[in-house]
Formats: sequence, C-alpha cells, structure tokens
Amino acid sequence: QLQLVESGGDLVQPGGSLRLSCAAHGFTLEQYTIGWFRQAPGKEREGVSCISSFSDSTLYADSVKGRFTVARTGDKRTVWLQMFSLKPEDTGVYYCGTVYRGSCALAPASRYAYWGQGTQVTVSS
Repeated sequence: QLQLVESGGDLVQPGGSLRLSCAAHGFTLEQYTIGWFRQAPGKEREGVSCISSFSDSTLYADSVKGRFTVARTGDKRTVWLQMFSLKPEDTGVYYCGTVYRGSCALAPASRYAYWGQGTQVTVSS
C-alpha cells in the first residue's frame, strides 16, 4: 500500500525558512509526480508546487515563486519543499499528494490519488 508521510512543519517567524519532506514508504517516487498543497482554515486546498515523474520538471504557484524550491532526494524516496522568506499567508497544513506518471499540475487536487496526513506550518511573530 502506498504511504506518504510529511514532516518538517513548525512555528516560524516571518522571513524565516523551513524544509518540508514527503517520504514514501513501501515504494520509490521516481515514477510518481508529487504535488505540494496547503490548506488554511476555512479555505480550499491550493496547489503550491509540483515535480513531475522522470523529467523532474517543476511548477510553482505565483504566490511562492522565487521563495520555494521542490526537489527529490537521490534515493528517490523523499521529495523536499524548501521554503524561504516565509510570510503569514503561507500558514496552513501542507500536504503532499502523488499520481503515477501524471503530469505536473497544481489543480485540481483530486488528480492526485494518494495523500499524506499533512504537516502544520505557522508563520507568525
């Protein structure tokens, strides 16, 4: 059974940095496109970034472009989301989702078949 586990969320001050990880258990992510999404209270889940299977091409939401970077580890079992210059509006639960050999896209979230449990990111002074 495919299982994803997110970690790395924390409370951080505006301007700070965090690195989130999405770890695969029981499989490798090489053939899977990974999408990072976030959900703030009372809001819909929104796409933040994705990295495609095989080619590792990436896509970012305009709101995070230039501040966030997504990458795979060499063993193909983890995908990182490095976040710099964090803002209060980046606050939310961050989820990673995966789809087998799917194209990289930030919407809709329903195209991603498997999800982790999420990790909380809070940006506040």
